[in-house]
Amino acid sequence: MKNLIDITDFGVDELFSLIDTANDIIANPKKYAEACKGKKLATLFFEPSTRTRLSFEAAMLELGGSVLGFSEASSSSAAKGESIADTAKVVSCYADIIAMRSPIEGAALVAANNATVPVINAGDGGHCHPTQTLADLLTIYREKGTLDNITAGFCGDLKYGRTVHSLLGALARYKNVSAVLISPAELRLPDYVKQDLPNGMRLMEATELETAIPELDVLYMTRIQRERFEDKAEYERLKDSYILTADKLKNAKADMCILHPLPRVNEISVKVDGDGRACYFKQALYGKYMRMALILKLLKEAESDCSRENRFGENVIFGEHKCKNPRCATAVEQELEQAVKLCDNGVLRCCYCDKEI
Repeated sequence: MKNLIDITDFGVDELFSLIDTANDIIANPKKYAEACKGKKLATLFFEPSTRTRLSFEAAMLELGGSVLGFSEASSSSAAKGESIADTAKVVSCYADIIAMRSPIEGAALVAANNATVPVINAGDGGHCHPTQTLADLLTIYREKGTLDNITAGFCGDLKYGRTVHSLLGALARYKNVSAVLISPAELRLPDYVKQDLPNGMRLMEATELETAIPELDVLYMTRIQRERFEDKAEYERLKDSYILTADKLKNAKADMCILHPLPRVNEISVKVDGDGRACYFKQALYGKYMRMALILKLLKEAESDCSRENRFGENVIFGEHKCKNPRCATAVEQELEQAVKLCDNGVLRCCYCDKEI
């Protein structure tokens, strides 16, 4: 049984298949109006969300299915201390597929290891957000006509920005893709994310948006995420590091694609919204279509294969090393066995949150 926990769970061919399905849904919505009739999606959202939760719900409803779940942890038995594993086991009794968001890094993996239905990671802390990446890929493909031969700029919070981590992992598998990483020193892309990227992907770091923007085919803006900071004074100091204005776009390419996973705070001026290069609201719409395609894929595969995935792979050591990340599932989940993977470079990393041990 297939789950989507990390964007690398899907190969390039599978990603193109999802894009093709999404494009067909856009062109022929009536064809899919009852594709999930009788099926139920459970949305388990332990963290606030607007676009991701509503787009999942809209996706399932437009496929003819139904939705149940909760939109905050206080509305669930998590408020009483129920573990992620137990929640996944229970909800599997009521639904055919689960979409889950949590502030705990690795929570979706814990759920997938315990559920008896497919699990979709709708964001786990600052770790990754693969379904947002599906929306991003469809947007870029429809705007640029390709996912090859592009230079993409990522601006803002690259340390905690799970959307950035996932999109980089996806784009790295396409041909001749370069990434310009624009951030303050305090919010640089973590080393563990860089280490996972293929050597063929060119990475360049910058601190100024204005100097980087002329070379970009895609600009991915992100907000500085207050909820990820332990030191609120640091957040206040960094929150206005980058603001995209109409003036800053004067030297950008005429066909550059501006993306943002939303919500926007003030990192993109509302005056940019009228620019033809602004694609972030299209991006939100495309997210619904890609989630429709994803639900169809996982439900179809679950019908023919009910076996459990081996989520850990090879070269995994159990119980001997402890992850020190306080946001990791191993820090909060009841009796969760520590699991670390031995990487090719000899580094040990937590299987749940990917932090170096």
